[in-house]
Amino acid sequence: MPIINHLFFTELLGLRVYDLKGRELGRIRDAALVPLVDAIRVDRFLLGGGPAWLTVRYDQVDRINLDGLWLRDELLTPYHREECMLRIGRDLLDQQIIDVDGRKVVRVSDVTFNLDSSLGYDELRIVEVDIGLRSMFRRVTQGLLPRPLIRRLMMPIPPNSINWQVCNIVESDPQRRLHLNISHDRLEHLHPADLADIVEALGPEDREAIFESIDSEVAADALSEISPEIQSSILESLDEEKAADIIEEMSPDEAADVLGDLDQDTYEAILEEMGNEPKAEVQELLEHREDSAGRLMTTEYVTLLTDATVADAIAAIAANAEIIDNLNTLFLIDGDEKLTGAVPLARLFTVTGSEPLAALQAERLLSVPVTEKQDRITELFDKYNLLTLPVLDKQKRLVGVIHADDIIALLRSL
Repeated sequence: MPIINHLFFTELLGLRVYDLKGRELGRIRDAALVPLVDAIRVDRFLLGGGPAWLTVRYDQVDRINLDGLWLRDELLTPYHREECMLRIGRDLLDQQIIDVDGRKVVRVSDVTFNLDSSLGYDELRIVEVDIGLRSMFRRVTQGLLPRPLIRRLMMPIPPNSINWQVCNIVESDPQRRLHLNISHDRLEHLHPADLADIVEALGPEDREAIFESIDSEVAADALSEISPEIQSSILESLDEEKAADIIEEMSPDEAADVLGDLDQDTYEAILEEMGNEPKAEVQELLEHREDSAGRLMTTEYVTLLTDATVADAIAAIAANAEIIDNLNTLFLIDGDEKLTGAVPLARLFTVTGSEPLAALQAERLLSVPVTEKQDRITELFDKYNLLTLPVLDKQKRLVGVIHADDIIALLRSL
């Protein structure tokens, strides 16, 4: 038998297991990792040779090749279910996993192991998850043709695999996630839109598992990119405290949109768990008519008095760093909080700190009443190429701001 340096799971299945005298004990029915001990080494081989299965530990193996597995220790133990054990056949094969690098959900059709003989005996270490046509060919032909022949026949087929290090397993049971040392840290570094695409490709239980275990701020960013019907499904599946944590990380207008689509009981239960300030902001927005400026605006913006300077503006921006990503305009108000002007943010960098903001304000000041219909608002954004539009109450006081992003999101939902 020629020396091999890798083995596929489909080749491992059905391999004969031999004792020290070369007698057959049975065939391999599955293999398992114990991630809390070693994230890549096959820790157990499950052997079926009669009415009960037996467990072969990795340190009981002498050598493995395409003809079989030979033991160096025959003290086998009966197999019993362990929550810390990730079984390749049961828990991974044909299951959906997340390819973090590829930012997509894939279905596992085979697994590739490296065969390590450096310690004087053979160990298998998982290196890749196979998802392509080559792995399907192995599965279809395994048991029908000799393993070496299958290897030769599959060579013209291009491989399609994912490095194990960038695979993210989804497990809905919180206790089992802990036992299997499953973390979603890698997902938290994805762009929210990519994470949203991944979540939408999963089933309801898997979506819930992701949102239960990732950081609330990351969850909020991703939730804002997800379609409304799936948003509602996710929030309804979570416990109220976790759902409230996520909603509090959203901008008030996004939070109002999401909560407005929930049934009354869920909506009230989540609000009950929210802090007083974010709850009040969301409730205020929800009081406005659904197709009005009041429901489209956000209450996160920066205002300064009409006699403020550029230095005052820089200080105000620093004090509102949490909204700086969406900040492109500063608004000037008088002593009665009435809107008097708008200053594009970029103009601050063309003058000194002592320059009055009023000298930098835009020539045309457009605004809409809080009751303005959304159709009219989209027309204004289109006609004047607006980035920001202030919203006023009956007393002409600034109560909210509509961003171009809000209009894009509105048009996408139509």
